[in-house]
Amino acid sequence: MIFNKDTAEKTAELLLQINAIKLNPKNPFTWASGWNSPIYCDNRLVLSFPPIRNFIREEFSKHIEKEFGKPDVIAGVATGAIGIGMLVAEYMGLPFVYVRPEPKKHGRQNQVEGFLQKGQNVVVVEDLISTGNSSLLAVEALKEAEVHVKGMVAIFTYGFDVATENFKKANVDLHTLADYNHLLDLAVAKNYITEKELKTLKEWRESPSTWSV
Repeated sequence: MIFNKDTAEKTAELLLQINAIKLNPKNPFTWASGWNSPIYCDNRLVLSFPPIRNFIREEFSKHIEKEFGKPDVIAGVATGAIGIGMLVAEYMGLPFVYVRPEPKKHGRQNQVEGFLQKGQNVVVVEDLISTGNSSLLAVEALKEAEVHVKGMVAIFTYGFDVATENFKKANVDLHTLADYNHLLDLAVAKNYITEKELKTLKEWRESPSTWSV
C-alpha cells in the first residue's frame, strides 16, 4: 500500500530521472532469479543524489511517524536498505540496526547488527519489494530477537500478488513510497514509454515468472 498518491508520483518520477528504475520492454533484463523482465530497479542509486536521498528520507520519516508512531529503532535490510535506513534513523534521531540475510559464520554470529533490546518497537526499512521473501526473513530475525516489528516501509514495490499474500500471511503491515501502477501512469504521462510498451509492462506484471518478449 502506498502512503499517498502525490508521494507515489513524485517518487516514481525521481527514480526514473536518475535511472534507478529502467524500463526497456524491447530488450528485457534478466533477474538473478532467471526471470525476464522489462523493468530493472536499483534504488541504491538514490544515495548518489543528495536532493533525492533527502526527499526519500524525509518522506519515509514523516510517514513512519504518521502510520506507526515514533519507533524505538529503525532497522535496515542488508544490503540495499542499509544506507537509506541509516539516513532515516539519523533524521528521526533514532538508533539504527541492520539485518543480514543470514547469521555471520564467525565471531558473534550475529544476524542483527547493532544494539537492540528486547521489547523495543522497530520499523523496518527496505529499498525494494518483489516477492517479499527476503524482506520477511529480516522481520523473522527481528522477532527472534524479541522486539516488536511495527511494520515495514519500502521505496518501491512491483505489487506482485505473491508479495501481497506473503505479507498478509506474515501479518506484517507494508507501506511504500511508490508502486508499479503509479510508476506506469507517470511513465506514460512523461513519455518515458509508449502506450504499446505500457501494454507489455502490464502483461509482464500479470505473469512475471513465465513472461518473454
